[in-house]
Formats: sequence, C-alpha cells, structure tokens
Amino acid sequence: MLALIQTIVLALDIYWWLLIAAAIFSWLYAFNVVNSRNQVVGMVGDFLYRVTEPALRPIRRVLPDLGGIDISPIILLLIIFFVRQFILTTLAPAVL
Repeated sequence: MLALIQTIVLALDIYWWLLIAAAIFSWLYAFNVVNSRNQVVGMVGDFLYRVTEPALRPIRRVLPDLGGIDISPIILLLIIFFVRQFILTTLAPAVL
C-alpha cells in the first residue's frame, strides 16, 4: 500500500511541474518569445496543452471572467498541493 501512495505522490509531483511548464510556455507564446512556427515548439506546446487542459477546463468553467488573467493553473496547483498533503499527513500514517 505504501508503494501505491508513493506512486500517487510522484504522479502529483510530475503533474505539478507540467502545469508550471504549461503556464510558462503560454506566457512565452503570448509575448512572442518563442517562435510559434518552429515545429518543436509547436509539439511541446501541443503536448503541454493536451496534458493540462482536461484538468483546467472544469476549473475555467466555474471561475468568473477576470479579463485576460487566467488563474485556473493556480487553483489547480492549490488543489494538487492539498491532495498531496492530505495523502502524506492522513492516509500514509494510517497505512503504516
């Protein structure tokens, strides 16, 4: 059971970093820092979008329109942090 908990925590950590990478990439893309016509840049952007968008879409539906500011990644990072801490402080000690 401990191996399962460690695997879930690792998956949450990886997804955490993918969310941060997607947010940074979207800023770089929006401000034309990266070449949008480059095939590698397009593939990286498409991968990050496909990985993060299914989790961000429901949050965006619930949040009010804040103009050009998208805080859905921050909300999702807070949710991941809460779930990770809940697993480590509540579930893991109960299993041991």
